[in-house]
Amino acid sequence: MIRSELVQKIADENPHLYQRDVERIVSTIFDEIIDAMARGDRVELRGFGAFSVKKRDARVGRNPRTGESVKVEEKHVPFFKTGKLLRDRLNGK
Repeated sequence: MIRSELVQKIADENPHLYQRDVERIVSTIFDEIIDAMARGDRVELRGFGAFSVKKRDARVGRNPRTGESVKVEEKHVPFFKTGKLLRDRLNGK
């Protein structure tokens, strides 16, 4: 599902809301999740999962084409851990 499909589904299920308002709500939710993760905070949506940021240390990698060593800088990457309810639904429980 992509963002526009999510907006359309919410708008269809809530006919009393204008589509532009639903788009603003969805954008606000995503922006808040992004802002919290940028601050290094953890975002937990009960039953769905938790978003967090993990730090990857600097290291020496290898260029797969040439085989030469390459310095890879430290970086922060998003991480998602599924919640119990989501895991159970995916596994048919």
